[in-house]
Amino acid sequence: MNAYVQRVLNDLIARNPGEKEFHQAATEILNSLSVVFDKHPEYEEKGLLELLVEPERVIMFRVPWADDNGKIHVNKGYRVQFNSAIGPYKGGLRFHPSVNLSIVKFLGFEQIFKNSLTSLPIGGGKGGSDFDPKGKSDMEIMRFCQSFMSELYRHIGADTDVPAGDIGVGGREIGYMFGYYKKLVNEHVGVLTGRGLTYGGSLVRTEATGYGLVYLMQEMLKDQDLDFNNKRVVISGSGNVAIYAHEKVNQLGGKVLAMSDSNGYIYDENGIVLDTIKLIKERNRGRISEYVNYHPSATYVEGCKGIWTIPADIALPCATQNELDLDAAKTLVKNGVRAIGEGANMPCTIEAAEYFQGNGVLFAPAKAANAGGVACSALEMAQSSMRTFWSFHEVDEKLKHIMINIFHNIKDAAARYGMNGNYIAGANIAGFEKVANAMMVQGVC
Repeated sequence: MNAYVQRVLNDLIARNPGEKEFHQAATEILNSLSVVFDKHPEYEEKGLLELLVEPERVIMFRVPWADDNGKIHVNKGYRVQFNSAIGPYKGGLRFHPSVNLSIVKFLGFEQIFKNSLTSLPIGGGKGGSDFDPKGKSDMEIMRFCQSFMSELYRHIGADTDVPAGDIGVGGREIGYMFGYYKKLVNEHVGVLTGRGLTYGGSLVRTEATGYGLVYLMQEMLKDQDLDFNNKRVVISGSGNVAIYAHEKVNQLGGKVLAMSDSNGYIYDENGIVLDTIKLIKERNRGRISEYVNYHPSATYVEGCKGIWTIPADIALPCATQNELDLDAAKTLVKNGVRAIGEGANMPCTIEAAEYFQGNGVLFAPAKAANAGGVACSALEMAQSSMRTFWSFHEVDEKLKHIMINIFHNIKDAAARYGMNGNYIAGANIAGFEKVANAMMVQGVC
């Protein structure tokens, strides 16, 4: 590793003790960027990397709320505004018990590069809370969202910071937060994306991350004279990303054999019926184990890790970070997997990703593969600014074009630095270059 890059990484780890997720993301990205700094000593002269790895602003606050019995609870709220060199901060809000500062910083750091890859003018940020929406009533969630927004509204704006949804934050939560923001500031502006269609949202936003994942994977496969047709596909997760990745895989002729949630996974050798998954997860907010009630020939297994033992041509981890480790990677390779596409944020450990690449498996990293969601969010921002509304076909075509361009940009970036086929390095480099050039001309700020 370049000596300057190593020094910055060592300092980052020392100054942010215990933030293992942030350390992991920074290590993976900075390792790829080492070759860039070898060729561009001017970046070191300007201290660019020290600026890049330190968030521009970290906001932490308490979120008090009352449950339906009148009991007071207090959660932690976060917003990390990481980098605004190429546009206003953009990144989701995650409501999940696992949320802490390390996770929000890792997500925000990744978001810088992901947003840059879309070629749209959006910077990197992320936020959320350790609040768990599961098991809460609509009124409890509304009270929490309003309390959360009563602090967050001071720090966001249509040209400053535009949050979106993430794990635990869907249309319901976005609606509650937007309604309260509108009340607080007396403005109806596009300060949140993922809004409902009746109040400024965009078509395709629900499908965007899953569709975008498959569009990029299809282009990556096409580059190797492959496609999804008749391919066995395993998708972890059963949330928004997994569901709409499944839908697009079906449209391209693939067969999804397995899906999961936090309790376990299902396997259906005939191909998982997507309508049943949508019924269970989107309408009933149920558990994936219920699938076997509708399809008795399918199998449900407690625990999630076993999903990677199912032989597949293509695997799409779409659940959460570090869900696919080295042992799982070895099993997938042994069973003949041809391609991996990260639908979740950093779902593969560094060791797993390296193993895939070392064994000739096509690997699409999250910051490229799951950029469809934020790309569509930026398209929603554009529609809001113009006070217009594009058709499903128009947005879908723009999304597909963006994802195809992302693949070729990361492919070309890897080739420029002598790393043909290393799409992890290509994504990090391509994402970095645009941000770095913007930072260089803006001075130390």
